[in-house]
Parts: sequence; C-alpha cells; structure tokens
Amino acid sequence: MWLAFTVVALAAFQVCTLAVSLQEALHSDVLPLRLQSRQSLQSRSLSSGTGIASVAYADDKSYYVVLQVGGIHFRVALDTGSADFWLMSSACSTRACSIVPRYPLAYESPTFVSVNNNSTAFTVQYADGTAASGFVARESVQFSNLTIADQALGFVTDTNVTMVDNVSGILGLGFPRLSRISNTVANATPFVSTLGAQGSLSYPLFGLSLTLNTTGSLAIGAIDSSVVKNVSNIVWNEVVPFSPLDSTNNVSSYLQWAIRLTSFAVNGAVVTPIPTYPNATHNSSLALLDVGTPGLIGPYQDVSRLFSMIDGSRLVDSSGQWAIPCNTADTLSFTFNHQNFTLQPSDYLIGPTSGDPNYCLTWPKASPPSADGLDWQIGTAFLRTVYSIFSYGINTKEPPLIGLYALSAPNATIETPEAVSAFLSSESATLATTLPNFIVSTPTYTTPLYTFNTSVTAPANGIVSSGLATSTYSAILASHHLNVSALPTITGFQNIATLVITDASGLIRTTTSTIAQPSVTLGEPPGSNTATSICVPLSMTLLSCIIPIVITFLVAGTTIL
Repeated sequence: MWLAFTVVALAAFQVCTLAVSLQEALHSDVLPLRLQSRQSLQSRSLSSGTGIASVAYADDKSYYVVLQVGGIHFRVALDTGSADFWLMSSACSTRACSIVPRYPLAYESPTFVSVNNNSTAFTVQYADGTAASGFVARESVQFSNLTIADQALGFVTDTNVTMVDNVSGILGLGFPRLSRISNTVANATPFVSTLGAQGSLSYPLFGLSLTLNTTGSLAIGAIDSSVVKNVSNIVWNEVVPFSPLDSTNNVSSYLQWAIRLTSFAVNGAVVTPIPTYPNATHNSSLALLDVGTPGLIGPYQDVSRLFSMIDGSRLVDSSGQWAIPCNTADTLSFTFNHQNFTLQPSDYLIGPTSGDPNYCLTWPKASPPSADGLDWQIGTAFLRTVYSIFSYGINTKEPPLIGLYALSAPNATIETPEAVSAFLSSESATLATTLPNFIVSTPTYTTPLYTFNTSVTAPANGIVSSGLATSTYSAILASHHLNVSALPTITGFQNIATLVITDASGLIRTTTSTIAQPSVTLGEPPGSNTATSICVPLSMTLLSCIIPIVITFLVAGTTIL
C-alpha cells in the first residue's frame, strides 16, 4: 500500500505542480497563458528559413503572437491591413500605455540603434479615430528563430489605441509601399518583407490559421501542414496592384492584400457586386483580406442587397449595422477566383441583443464609399473558415498571391437554429444593446474622388522589378508553372518540428528539430527581474491540491484492505 501511496503522492505532486504552473500563468505575465488544445506551438521553428508560433485570440477580437524585440518578449497584434511594426515604449504615459508591458528605453539595449537621434517621427492613424505617435529607431526583432538585427520600428510615446491581454503593439504584415516607416527611412522595409528581400525565408510567404477556442498558428516561410492537408485544394488569387497617388510617379505597384471578389450569395442565390469605381478597378469589386478587422464590411450597394434576401433583416443604426433573427439558417458565400467559400450562421452572427434576444447583430456591416476603391474588408469572421496564405511575390518572376484553403467541405451540413443558439450561448455573445423601435433609413453618401492616378494603368497579374522578394528565389506559384507541391511546409507536434522542402531539382528534403519551449515574462529585459507578476503562493496551492487526492487514496485503500 505504501508503495502505491508513494506512487500516487508523486503523481499527485506532478499533476498539482502542472496545475499550479497553469494557475500562475493565468494570473501573471508569464507565458503560456492558455492551454493549447490542438498543438503546442508556442514557438516552433527550424533554422532553414521558416518559423512558426502560436496565434491567440484576444478579448478585443484581435489576434496576437509573441516575439522578441531587443531580447524582450512582447505580444503584438497581427494586421494585414497595415505595414508598420510599432510598440508602446516606457516614454508613453497615457492610460492605453500604462496597462500593458512597454519597451523600456532606460534598459539601453545593446542592439538598439537610434535613427537621427530618435528625431524621426512616427505617426499612424486608424479608421476608428485612434492614433499612435512616437519615433523611429532600429532594434533586433526575432520571431521564432527568424531574426532581423536592425529592424526599423515605431516606438510609441503617445497613443489612445487601447490594447487588451497585455498586447503591446501591432505587427503590420502589408507591403513596403503601405509602410510609413519605409517611406521615411532608407532601407527600412517591414519585417516579413525584409526577410523575403534578404532571401532569408524558404519561400517569401506567411500562412495564418485563426481559431476561436483553440490555438492557431502563424507560419513564416512555409505553410502549416497540420492544417493544410492537400495543397492542391488551395485557391490562388492574384493580388491587385494600385496606380501611383499622383503624377510624380508613373509606375504601379502593390499596396494592399486586395483581391477581386467575383460574387456573393445567400443560400446559393448569387449576387454580383457593384464596384464603387468600376472604371478604375476594371469593373471589379476589390476585397481587402484583413486580419485586423474582426468581421465583414462591405459597401451599402452590396450589403443592402444581401440583407434584402434574408427574412426579418433590418438596418438598426446609421453606422451600417444590421440585425437578423437569431434562428436563421441562411448561409453566406463569397466567391474568389470561381470558388465559393461558405459561412454558416455561427461564422457571421455577432450575438443576440439584450433588448430583444431573438434578434442578433450580424456581419457584414455596411460602410460609406472608400476613396481607395477597396469596397470590402474581409476580416476574421471569414478568415477563421480558411487557412490563408499571403505570398509576397518575387521581383521579375512572380506576382503576389493570396491562397485560400477552405477548412470545411462546400457541401457541409447547414447549422440548425438549435446548434447556432448553443454556440452563441457558449460564447456568452449577448450584447448590451436595444434595437430601435422604428425603421432606420439607408443613408446616402457622396462618392469621393478616387485616390489614385487613373492615367497610369495597374495591370492584373503584374510582374514588377522591385519591392517584392529577391529574384534569387525560384518561382513556384507563377501561373505558367504552378508547382504547389514544392511549397515548403512545417509541421509541429509536441516539441518536434518537421520541415519539408522540394528543391529546384525536385529532391524532397526533410529536416526535424527539437524545440525547447520555456516560459517567458513579457516586457522584461534579459537578466532583469523588473516585470510585474501576480503569482499564487506555491506551497499553499500545492497543499490544497494534493491533500484531497491523498485523502481519497487513503479512504479507498482502507476500504480495499
């Protein structure tokens, strides 16, 4: 019995120690902060030009990863609709800054390099009216094992951008043309763009797996083969180039992760989008795929037609928000490159209203005309239903592309109202709002002048000579010799990562690596102990955990003996 008691006691100690570690992590800045049910992907990478790390879902509906700046760990929100990387710094004392870990300027990092003695201004503004400002400097940035020693980024000294879950900044994943820093400082392209321009990646792309209740992944240089089971099912879309802003430049280039939206549908009834600027966009409706947007946003001329096909739908405010009956069984579909991608009600419903629980706020939301010609913003409500691949393109060889890999079959069973109700209940999605008891009329807007110089054409599938990845890459996604089987893949399980690469000669090379995954503290410089953590006392927690297990064993043992 005592041998068995010893075994049980040791097992109880191990179980309780794990429980304490998780409990401490959940009440401090120490990572990991959540159980990762699909795989342990906290930081898994290989040394051959790829990296993969966990993507987590924040309470403000953004998605974030952990990376290092100057050897200090930070959480940063992902954004494909911008291109700059910025962090809140210790010089920022606004409330938005004071509640998150900040880059400590007093640390005097050995890898910090000032730009013009920190006098080069950094400013960024967002559509919701928030903004951030500070200065540009260079610092070592590491994602997984991919490192740039002198990445230019913004160190924010003033902002009203409110972050949650200890997220300290934003990592923009857009093109260099979109970057304020790149247009201000020489040789200062965005993080992933720089890796591609240096030829540091296995292939110049990144892949995103976004989830609600489990851990997703961001893979750079390869795609996550634990999600993408059949690369031949990836639907590839040409990214649309944009004309220059004015007459000082006569060259079109890539600006946003925008592709053509062919059509949308309700329950299979197809509707053709009406572009705001048909002459400028070749009569195409353009959609920005934006991980920084939590839902779906479209122009009034499209959104109003979509909801006219859903019984009981109503416009509920002047911001373009619609509501529909929560017991809907309608599906929404969006067609990209002749392939339909379907959203179930649980994908597009936001949640019931407290004033009328039978009505749910819903995506898409309608917006006024945008002068850049981007009619649709396809955010995470859609991106959670696919694995998305953003390929930067190769100078003189290959245009940028977006690959979409559907995570469910096109003929998947339509969700029942009971299943949708259970989902909304499990997500505690009820919204504290009351719908108006009157009809809200659709607002009218004056279409602004188109932003870009229409005298300069922006041809589709344009091959450009600069601004993309280095031409030393061999093109495997070019339309005339598409070879998706050669895409680098990375697979993570437990503490093992496997990279599979097909080289130019067709030889398949597989490399396996064991990855250590230590816990880290956010915002703490190497070798210091300045970050604040709130931990449960170990001894008391272990005792409270172990004693019930031991008592249970003794009682059971006495009964048996």
